[in-house]
Amino acid sequence: MPSYDISTVDLDDDRYEVRQSLIRNKYAVRDSAGDVVLRGKQKLFRLKEEFPFVTGDGADAFTVKAGGITDIAGNYTITDAGTGEEIVVLDEDLSLFVENWTVRDPETGEALATIRSKSRLLSVLRHVVGIANLIPNRYEILDADGDHVGDVRGKFSLRDAYTVTIDDASDVPREAVVAAACILDALENE
Repeated sequence: MPSYDISTVDLDDDRYEVRQSLIRNKYAVRDSAGDVVLRGKQKLFRLKEEFPFVTGDGADAFTVKAGGITDIAGNYTITDAGTGEEIVVLDEDLSLFVENWTVRDPETGEALATIRSKSRLLSVLRHVVGIANLIPNRYEILDADGDHVGDVRGKFSLRDAYTVTIDDASDVPREAVVAAACILDALENE
């Protein structure tokens, strides 16, 4: 069985807080004890979107990079900074009615997990009316069989804030799913 662990970080907690900086797509991720475990920011002026993440200590952790220059449907690869290996691919299922992301094996394309918006109405509004992005979104994390394993819940705040909770991820690559959930805000608000 392939490993989807990220060699540079250990994301084995059940709950993470993701907060956006007041300026641009810059994020800090804290574990349930309040310690910063990851920091990431979108690199500006790149042909392909790129989000490098570092550990709380500042060591390179992983990079999330767009698959193409014009990535309309969303195809992002999470690459381990320690090994240079692709961990997972995060694909957006392009739809007006639902924000749906699939976490896939980078070689086989097999679905490992899905991160799906819980509100169809809010998804439609976010795509049609820009001001709807001020309303925090909620996502459900599902395993490959469609069973609930966690949530991503937005909070009302001056800057975007999310809680990522993994309830039961026995078959889900926890680190890859937490990494993917951490960047949803930046990807959805493009």
